[in-house]
Amino acid sequence: MAQKIDLKVFYTWGDESVSKYDPGFNKNISWDIDLLTGYNYQWLINTAVNPGSHHFRGIVNPDIINHIQNWQPDTLLVYGWAYSSHLTVIRYFKGKIPILFRGDSTLLDERPEFKNLLRYVYLKWIYKHIDYAMYTGSNNRAYFKKYGLQENQLIFAPHAVDNERFAIPQKKEIIQFKQKLNINSDNILILFAGKFEEKKDPLLLLQAFINLEAANTHLLFVGNGSLELALKQQAVKYPNIHFMDFQNQSYMPVIYQACDIFCLPSKGPGESWGLAVNEAMICGKAILVSNKTGCAIDLVKNNISGYIHMAGSKFDLEEKLHCLINKGKKELFRMGEASKKQIKDWSFTVQANNIVNYKNGRNQ
Repeated sequence: MAQKIDLKVFYTWGDESVSKYDPGFNKNISWDIDLLTGYNYQWLINTAVNPGSHHFRGIVNPDIINHIQNWQPDTLLVYGWAYSSHLTVIRYFKGKIPILFRGDSTLLDERPEFKNLLRYVYLKWIYKHIDYAMYTGSNNRAYFKKYGLQENQLIFAPHAVDNERFAIPQKKEIIQFKQKLNINSDNILILFAGKFEEKKDPLLLLQAFINLEAANTHLLFVGNGSLELALKQQAVKYPNIHFMDFQNQSYMPVIYQACDIFCLPSKGPGESWGLAVNEAMICGKAILVSNKTGCAIDLVKNNISGYIHMAGSKFDLEEKLHCLINKGKKELFRMGEASKKQIKDWSFTVQANNIVNYKNGRNQ
């Protein structure tokens, strides 16, 4: 029998977050799919001078404790501690009701410096305030263990996207999409989708692709960001390199399904997961990611669903990209089917079930 759960979500950024300026994309972003229907939620007043999730003082909700107490929850789930109000909530309710925590930090970018000792002490103190950590994948699990969480406090809540929506076939739209870009149906299309920023290293992919001089192969960059001008200047002489501005959620399945290879060559710091990889995999695509991409260790199986390259290494990226291109469309399709099989259990359903059943769901 399904367990009945009363849920209420408190949005701490404030209702202005529905349409906000995203510094990574360098433009205002408003999702074109409904994210607010079907559940109980409340917008909290955010009094931050510079509101946003990019710094600790960007989320300040003076009445958050009162609102939570009035709701009288049996369990509290907090997403992220690095905001003033979120840390206040964690500290206030410690020992009063069970506190579940979800974040996606990893150890991928840590360096053996003295300041890390101070960070270690501080994070150990932070995580003493939570009862259970909902880890998103292997790298996140290792992070929680380093900072003091025990095995019986760790519960798998996988990073996920709406698998069903992305997997809906878009055959007609794909034909129109490729015609618009003058890409033949037998050509190979490589896709980068995301923010054009240093940590994702799109310039490395551009340089590797140009060096390969691969026939009947195209590269598509979808997004915006600080590196946009540099990318377009370097690509201006190449008719098989294409650009599209940021595309909203309703159209992204068409773009993923149109490509043959999805590449995310991130060098970090801060590529804690890379949800675009989930989206590409459920669309049945071969994957090429760097070893600094948080999801790589869990999602990408070498020579089965794709390849993992050394971050920052143009030589290694070229070699792996060359190998994928040479496989041809038929073998890339087979790798894409392996991707689809691999990603099916990284779903909202598994995430939600393990959160709801956290008392019985340890070490899932």
